[in-house]
Amino acid sequence: MDNSLVTLIILSLFLGCGCWLFFIWAVKKGEFEDIERPKHRMLDDDEEDHT
Repeated sequence: MDNSLVTLIILSLFLGCGCWLFFIWAVKKGEFEDIERPKHRMLDDDEEDHT
């Protein structure tokens, strides 16, 4: 096999594992707990006094 091909395969495996570990870290941190709330937040009535 070509050296550059082996290097690119190894690099892509490391990059893929890094992205997967980042995703697992984000899930454990709680980034994906409430995915429905942000789209309904704009419909909430804010009772602020703008005088």
